[in-house]
Amino acid sequence: MRASFGLTLANRGVIIGAVKASDLIRMTQQAESSGAFDAVWVGDSLLAKPRLESVALLSALAAVTSKVRLAVGCMATFVHRHPVLFAQQWASLDLISNGRSWLCVCLGGPNEQSAAQALEHKVMGIEAKERPARLGEGIVILRKLFAEKNTSHQGRFYQFENVTLEPRPVQQPCPIWIASNPTGLTWRDGASADQAVIERSFHRVARYADGWMTNKVSPAQFRQQWARILAMTSEEGRSPAKLGNALYHNININEDRSAALVESKAFLDKYYTSNFSAAFVEGFTTAGSPKHCIEELKEYFSAGVQHVTLRLTSWEQDYQLKRFLNEVVPAFAS
Repeated sequence: MRASFGLTLANRGVIIGAVKASDLIRMTQQAESSGAFDAVWVGDSLLAKPRLESVALLSALAAVTSKVRLAVGCMATFVHRHPVLFAQQWASLDLISNGRSWLCVCLGGPNEQSAAQALEHKVMGIEAKERPARLGEGIVILRKLFAEKNTSHQGRFYQFENVTLEPRPVQQPCPIWIASNPTGLTWRDGASADQAVIERSFHRVARYADGWMTNKVSPAQFRQQWARILAMTSEEGRSPAKLGNALYHNININEDRSAALVESKAFLDKYYTSNFSAAFVEGFTTAGSPKHCIEELKEYFSAGVQHVTLRLTSWEQDYQLKRFLNEVVPAFAS
């Protein structure tokens, strides 16, 4: 997988007043016409961090584009969605987009993250502790339905006999990635998972996924964690060379780096209904002059990151996109 950029749309921005739905469509068209982006990403949440629903939005974007991949990262509601119905929805998106869908699933947040997150699990009838098992079983079911006819499944959460999915995805196999970051700055702002949780997180990627997405890691941390995942993939009897990776990141271009970080914190705090520390924001954001942003992004690519998708942590979305295209992208033209 060649090094590339993605544009992460602020689809929660329609809730907090940062953008309109029409702005997201226009920015996607601009991203594709620029040639600078390999993919356009959207986020996903139901009650915890409400926004435009991800599959509906990606379907709308499929109708106005022809080249960029259409991605969700990460699909936090994956464990809430019945995998048979979701398989039909995602296969339909892949067909509508002529094979440009890119699914990246995750566990969603624990109950401790917020009262809204706990309510989301309760409303959908999901025990928070079930999320890892539901994620693995859901991926297994999607792979069966995407590729087989008259398939059956007898699992812990789902059981069915002789099911054939129509339409099938254009992509065979249809990519399914996992997003996780158990080691870095977490939503509890500084707390980190214990080693057993970290190992289980990496092992899920090695066993089930076509690729791994992460965030809030330094280039050195990424290099170390990626090496561990590749080793686990080999232990699973799978080819590490076929595993992809991506960094879910933010950017704010401003000659005054302090001002860029202040605006990013204000944006992210409102976006996630939180109050992040300065360290959290700095670990999640490339901020500063174009020269500084270029150097930092190159460090990530040098560490082995294959794809960096960037959300613009600014109330001036168009201005930031213009600066990125004109002042940062040319440094990566080769």
